[in-house]
Amino acid sequence: MRLRFLLRPSWLALTLVVFGFATLCFTLLAPWQFDRHAERSARNAALQESFTAPPRPLAEVLPEGRAPDEHTQWQRVTLTGHYLPEHEVVARLRTVQGEPAFEVLTPLRTGTGAVVLVDRGYVRPDDRLDVPPYPAPPAGEVRVVGRVRMDETDPKARDAFADESTGGRPHSYSVDSRVVARASGLDLRPGYVQLEADQPGVLGALPLPQLDAGPFLSYALQWIAFGVMALLGWLYFTVRELRPGGALAGERPERRKSVAQLLAENEDEDEDEDGGSGVSAAGDDHAGAAARTAPPAPRS
Repeated sequence: MRLRFLLRPSWLALTLVVFGFATLCFTLLAPWQFDRHAERSARNAALQESFTAPPRPLAEVLPEGRAPDEHTQWQRVTLTGHYLPEHEVVARLRTVQGEPAFEVLTPLRTGTGAVVLVDRGYVRPDDRLDVPPYPAPPAGEVRVVGRVRMDETDPKARDAFADESTGGRPHSYSVDSRVVARASGLDLRPGYVQLEADQPGVLGALPLPQLDAGPFLSYALQWIAFGVMALLGWLYFTVRELRPGGALAGERPERRKSVAQLLAENEDEDEDEDGGSGVSAAGDDHAGAAARTAPPAPRS
């Protein structure tokens, strides 16, 4: 049966690769890009809404110490309390508008006793790539306005550290209230608040993300198209092999000869014919000479 070629090792390997790639496109790569598109759309919607919504107290946006999520991130909130500069942590290896920076994280104790991590903004490194001097937060009670942010996660789960290279000041690799809580011993609320410009204690106000959808939706559609094309290609070659003369057929049809090959064969045939006629003519000449030199036959 012609279907036996489907059991050949080479065809089985090809089938495994094609269907594995298509499955990866449909179940992992395309959904991953769709999820990123949904996250970006949710972020843009939250930012757009926050531009016109008035700030609300943090306890109203995140009651009972609830952690921020995609629905509450970027909302504008108000905080009233005292900065705790003795527990300040500097986030290192940051990038702001394409240039290196440090972000200064200072806890703030509210009037209710809750402690909130406040991102006061960024400072640029000095000539030695160290943290330059920067203003301390104001003493006394302050009222600040900022945006709710979710904690970052360091893939290596590194804690804050302090040594000679940091001048004894704690440094962290992420903006994470859990890292600052372990370094300071404070009971911090989950998440943090990113200060807006012109607020008490702000340094360089962090810019907001651009409101663009990004390429994630087009990437997702491309992965789906790649998976479909792989399956259609496999189906095309399968149907082609079921027809006579397929690439994997046992007996392949004889290939047509080119014009050069036909001319070369004709020349060979002419040479063979010329050689045979020369031998025959030479034989006739020898026979004629023998007849002329032979003595005449006696008469009876």
